[in-house]
Amino acid sequence: MRAILKKNTAAALFGAFMLFQLCVLGLGNHAGEGIIESDKRELVYYGFQVLVIAGFLGYSACERLLRGERPRKYLTLALSAVLLAGTCIMGLADKGSLFYVGVTFAVMPCLGCLGGEVYHRMSRETAGGHTARSMGIGCAAAVMMQYLLQIHWGETFLLPVAVPLSLLAVVLLLRTEPEPPPREIPVGTAPRALIFACLTAAALILFTSFYNGYIHHLQIQTGYTSYNVYSRPRLMLIPCYLLFALIGDRRQGRLVPIAALCIALAGMLNSVLAGSSGTYQLNMCLFYCAIAASVAYYNLTFWRLAQGTKHPALWAPMGRILDSLVVLITGGLHISEFSPAMTLAMNMFGLAVLIVIMSVSGALNLKSSPEDTPAPVSEDTAFERLRDQFALTPRETDVLRELVLTEDKQTAISERLSISVRMMQKYVTSLYKKTGTETRSGLAELYRKALLGKWQ
Repeated sequence: MRAILKKNTAAALFGAFMLFQLCVLGLGNHAGEGIIESDKRELVYYGFQVLVIAGFLGYSACERLLRGERPRKYLTLALSAVLLAGTCIMGLADKGSLFYVGVTFAVMPCLGCLGGEVYHRMSRETAGGHTARSMGIGCAAAVMMQYLLQIHWGETFLLPVAVPLSLLAVVLLLRTEPEPPPREIPVGTAPRALIFACLTAAALILFTSFYNGYIHHLQIQTGYTSYNVYSRPRLMLIPCYLLFALIGDRRQGRLVPIAALCIALAGMLNSVLAGSSGTYQLNMCLFYCAIAASVAYYNLTFWRLAQGTKHPALWAPMGRILDSLVVLITGGLHISEFSPAMTLAMNMFGLAVLIVIMSVSGALNLKSSPEDTPAPVSEDTAFERLRDQFALTPRETDVLRELVLTEDKQTAISERLSISVRMMQKYVTSLYKKTGTETRSGLAELYRKALLGKWQ
């Protein structure tokens, strides 16, 4: 049982975070209900998006500035304390009060910051080869649990219990060590790959932005009753996430862009399926399929690419950041008020652009190419990649550097680093455990492959 739990730590971590995030955002959607005018409440919604982006960027900055495990641990605990207090207040306070709005605004950047840590951890798990499975299973379980807790059963006493428990699970699972990867890490991601990934993710998100904005607009106008985005069609997210869990880890993720493109084609029906209750329900099902496709694409793509960049903590959640940015842009353009003909024309144009981007970037090519091999990196960059990939402490990184760059004995290295021989042996044991190696030559080989940009 312990081995099974350890093997599925990433799935449990992401599932717990997604459940917590979905429940908190579901509560936040009611902020200002009854006291703020409808058009102003949409501004509140956009304000939430800005604060979530700020939270993701804030974690990236903290990750670069904080050194050592203890400061990062304190950061996680501080965020968790604020989130726990904030969500408890959101669950008990009057939703139609300015106090509720203020608490929700305070919770959103903390949610983004904690999300940045979770996404960074998921990015480090990509070398293990099961990230898609973890993401798909975690998301599917979170969607089902949130549907039961907030919609099917209503906001019963189970919701206030489940939200803190999911947050506690995130904190505890973040403290566990990543599973030692069975293969080398990607090093030296080319800027070209990042640019094309951003363009493709933005195009996929645009396919769903019209309907997302339209439904949210209707929700505000009707008090979140007549048009509920958390209704039964939302369950279509589950089979789509499980589909990406099945195919996402195969052929180094090359099936993900093609599957996302095929599912996103359903977004073109947004402008023609309208009117009756039946077509509305069908359109909602197709909408959620497109949502799952875009989310799965940008998560798996940026998690894989992030470990080859100088700032993996920034690039790991880049898809989620782009998602919020697109929501802000499309909201400012008021595309939810466009005519059906205009919407259909936009979708067709977006589809053409998306296919061109994917073709030029090689995303539609199932065969590997020479461009898949990253360029060699500098010595310092290689150690930074190894540090981020295996969650090494600064002192462990120093010991690793001495072990692979010198042939000195451990006693000589311990004197040079001003540590005891016993501590030196402790650091070496920790390095072997975290990297999945057993000898000093194994560490040297891992460093050599990171330096040369070789990976599988």
